Amino acid sequence: MPEYQTFEHDVLVIGAGGAGLRAAIAASAAGAKVGLICKSLLGKAHTVMAEGGIAAALANVDDRDNWKVHFADTMRGGQYVNNWRMAELHAKEAPDRVKELEAWGALFDRTADGRILQRNFGGHRYPRLAHVGDRTGLEMIRTLQDHSIHQGIDVHMECTVLQLFTDGGRVTAVLGYDRERGRFRLYRSKAVVLATGGVGRAYSITSNSWEYTGDGHSLAYHAGAALQGMEFVQFHPTGMIWPPSVRGILVTEGVRGEGGVLLNREGKRFMFDDIPENYRSQTADNEEEGWRYTQGDKSARRPPELLTRDHVARSILREVGEGRGSPHGGVFLDISWIQRKLPDARQHIIRKLPSMYHQFKQLADIDITTTPMEVGPTTHYIMGGIRVDGDSQSSTLPGLFAAGECAAGLHGANRLGGNSLSDLLVFGKRAGDYAAAFARENRLGEVDIAEVDDAVRCALALFERGTSDAAGPYQVQQELQSMMQTLVGIVRTEPEMKRALQGIDRLKERARQVGVTGNREYNPGWHTGLDLPNLLTVSEAITRAAIERRESRGGHFRDDYPEKDPAGATYNIVIRKGEDAQMRLSREPVPEMPSELKRIVQEQK
Repeated sequence: MPEYQTFEHDVLVIGAGGAGLRAAIAASAAGAKVGLICKSLLGKAHTVMAEGGIAAALANVDDRDNWKVHFADTMRGGQYVNNWRMAELHAKEAPDRVKELEAWGALFDRTADGRILQRNFGGHRYPRLAHVGDRTGLEMIRTLQDHSIHQGIDVHMECTVLQLFTDGGRVTAVLGYDRERGRFRLYRSKAVVLATGGVGRAYSITSNSWEYTGDGHSLAYHAGAALQGMEFVQFHPTGMIWPPSVRGILVTEGVRGEGGVLLNREGKRFMFDDIPENYRSQTADNEEEGWRYTQGDKSARRPPELLTRDHVARSILREVGEGRGSPHGGVFLDISWIQRKLPDARQHIIRKLPSMYHQFKQLADIDITTTPMEVGPTTHYIMGGIRVDGDSQSSTLPGLFAAGECAAGLHGANRLGGNSLSDLLVFGKRAGDYAAAFARENRLGEVDIAEVDDAVRCALALFERGTSDAAGPYQVQQELQSMMQTLVGIVRTEPEMKRALQGIDRLKERARQVGVTGNREYNPGWHTGLDLPNLLTVSEAITRAAIERRESRGGHFRDDYPEKDPAGATYNIVIRKGEDAQMRLSREPVPEMPSELKRIVQEQK
């Protein structure tokens, strides 16, 4: 019989990024005994890579900002398939969550009179992002980590979760393994919060860290929870593209917020050529007005470089496709040009964008204060995820909650920059609060030990199969990434996506034959082999949902259906696991927005 160590908690949080830490803090404050599982080390979550800031209508820089403007911006950016209740709660509660972070010790950049400074970002009408230079995510994780370690939370580092178990229709336990020694662990819990982040490692070019293999999405789906909006994948317009070893590493939108401009190989600011009609009234039509906006002129409109990410990414792709790209297949992002505007431009850039300065200096031998950067789109974020209730973050499976990137709803078809970090804070807290309440009302559920033993044996079967070059886990993962990037990437067509489905089926079969050598200790090949089912599950969900949505909306662009279908704003695509273990898709109506919120959206257009 396989051996494993057993733990018991009231609330178990899987994932120790911003959402997971905030959920753990909230559940612990509510009196629950909390366990926190980290796939990596505590403090090393992917949240540290979020650079630009936390979107919250504090109105410290522009007093015209308020929750209503933020709500309308989020709904417009999400193309109105958002969960309106989540968008409302997010806009209303984000300022308090930022102030709370400040009270816990976060050191934000400051205005001249000592308030939290806020910067411009794409899709936001006013400067709204509270920030710490371009290292905001790092400061946020540091603050939450420091606060959480005093709450009596049990932290289980370098542990990967393999399966959720249910009894009587609710989640009762979780199986994981210690990545260092390969020992299995069974966690019994009254409530589980998934905060596992995204799916970027399903693509070959991504800003995401190694942990982002779709674990939470896949765990929830196979346990019986519903997924939603999986077709909506965001490709951040500015990732590094040269040298090849750093391709995909994020270049923060903060560069454009501080005045950076996008140029094609001819030196033209091409973003002025294509301003969407629904943003035309809010977007500058000349370079001088755009510059004044970045410097805080309230009478100026934002430059087109600060349009939504989906639009900017496609505009860059168009320039490259039509032969006006940079030498390595991207475009130029230039912040050095502000030397013509500011006498101390070099020090200004280094002070505002310290991480970007060092990143390009060390990785590409480029001084961004004098030389344009080469950038191109990189897989960055998935708007789709586990379908949750807007207030409680509870999934369709009792006892299972989700928050952050692995939960769907807030962002609709496209996320605005900076909304991710406030999403983590607002809904991490809500998930923790409601999970603790669920735990108070329920006992520990039963666990089918035979089912646990089967899951352990399945994980160990990779060692029994041995390995060959053709069937190694890395080869399967690499082929999947390349296929998804090519066939289900920024621009999609039905024939290509159907080819991708066929390819996924072939890779599923190969993944079932994957074997590894060595032993369970320090074995990255084994870890990769165990990640493959998650990557294949989310890739299939993305592809099937993208085939089903026959229109272009937000992060989902169909070259064979390039226009928005008005009917597309009335439904979400929901995916459930059928009794035959096949994916089942349905179109479910977007709940109607209350009249007072409709009025806000109309007033802010």
